[in-house]
Amino acid sequence: MTETLQVEKSTPQNTETVETRKQVGRYKIQTDMLNAWFGKNHVLKNISIGVIENNTTAIIGPSGCGKSTFIRTLNRMHELVPGARTKGSVLLDDENIYARGVDPVSVRRRVGMVFQKPNPFPTMSVYDNVAAGLKLNGVRDADTLDTAVRNSLEKAFLWDEVKGDLDKSGVSLSGGQQQRLCIARALAVEPEVLLMDEPCSALDPIATAKIEELISSLKQTYTVVIVTHNMQQAARVADFTAFLYLGQLIEYGETTSLFENPKEELTERYLTGKFG
Repeated sequence: MTETLQVEKSTPQNTETVETRKQVGRYKIQTDMLNAWFGKNHVLKNISIGVIENNTTAIIGPSGCGKSTFIRTLNRMHELVPGARTKGSVLLDDENIYARGVDPVSVRRRVGMVFQKPNPFPTMSVYDNVAAGLKLNGVRDADTLDTAVRNSLEKAFLWDEVKGDLDKSGVSLSGGQQQRLCIARALAVEPEVLLMDEPCSALDPIATAKIEELISSLKQTYTVVIVTHNMQQAARVADFTAFLYLGQLIEYGETTSLFENPKEELTERYLTGKFG
């Protein structure tokens, strides 16, 4: 039976963010008093957090705590669900993506998403899967598409495995290859931020290791936010970690510090398996 703990209203948030920002770099994304609902269900409650540019931030917490909802608010995918709404602000390079007049499609070009289950387009080849976003944005020049497809597959550590099979169906690849294909598809439109919602949960350990290696490489160019149930994975790939519980941000800071010396009792109890 899952234990439900009480969260004090005074639970501190963002306790290490300002110090961390000074040490490491600027915020790529900032949320301020972010709330989210599905109908009457209040899923996120006053989340204020700063995501450091060119780093990997992990979002951890038990099932149903709002992890996936949180990252979907960062590129306005949350609002695609009927009855969903948000309140508060999400700043991308200091611009509120929820401000009146901001085009959500342009936000999603800048903030890409990779989902839990690999979802290559089943009727498209490997090549066309990667090129799909570019073509949708009006790119037609063959040389431009060829270069973008190759570059994106190389960034996704997939080019050497598929360069002779670009005309094959994307769904003919293994599960791990399909996930890297989806990452290449997201990278092809040159986003600034890459959101990953449990990208390794359906993969075997070898495929998971490749995705983790890829995440470490991607943060050199992109800002990465990953949701994971696997605390060992968060410890391996994330520079910073945020712990959510019952829709609230309980603790956020550098990963090593949070795992080895959590400041909040709830965090310590979750990390040691006492609930969740």
